[in-house]
Amino acid sequence: MEIPDEIAAHLSSNGGDLSRRALESFALEELRAGRLSEVQLRKMLGLARIQLDGFLQAHGIYQDYTMEDFEEERQALKELGF
Repeated sequence: MEIPDEIAAHLSSNGGDLSRRALESFALEELRAGRLSEVQLRKMLGLARIQLDGFLQAHGIYQDYTMEDFEEERQALKELGF
């Protein structure tokens, strides 16, 4: 993607990597549209699971966490001896 130099300079004046911001914005839009799963998003952005939760919350995306999800995690921890 090409951005005129003066606009790119303005957009990056507050710091941050424009390429990374563009990737994150694209990935979030694809997730919202249902064309990308959270696992794919995590891999695409190189985030650990716990980082993904924070990233999504920072962008106003909250996960539905059901009792079934809780029970699956509880059982997995029990099997690991926790």
